[in-house]
Amino acid sequence: MAKESGKYPIKHLIGFLLSIVLTLLSVWAALGSDLPVIWIIAAIMLLAVIQAGIQLFMFMHMVETKGVGHAPWNMMFHSFVVATIIVSGSLFTMSFGFTHDHDGEGNHQHEEQQEMQKDHSGH
Repeated sequence: MAKESGKYPIKHLIGFLLSIVLTLLSVWAALGSDLPVIWIIAAIMLLAVIQAGIQLFMFMHMVETKGVGHAPWNMMFHSFVVATIIVSGSLFTMSFGFTHDHDGEGNHQHEEQQEMQKDHSGH
């Protein structure tokens, strides 16, 4: 135990640097590339899966068997279920949610403002 406490956490440092590089690649794909939107989305999804793997194996110690004897698959399953619920709920809300640019009768406020500007532009 005393030997391990003096050891530099090189595995964690490599995982951290890989996560930063993958995040920067995602930002570049979204903001700086001229790729079609479908390729940008696919690239970001792929980079996210790779980063999740790095997080699981380098930071969450999924391959270590000290003390427990097995990976916490039960906690991983429940975390996946919670993440699925959050992501699907967010996508549902963003796709079918209400916007705040209605006047209560289903009319868009900005259309009314444009009509008023048309009426007053001739005077």
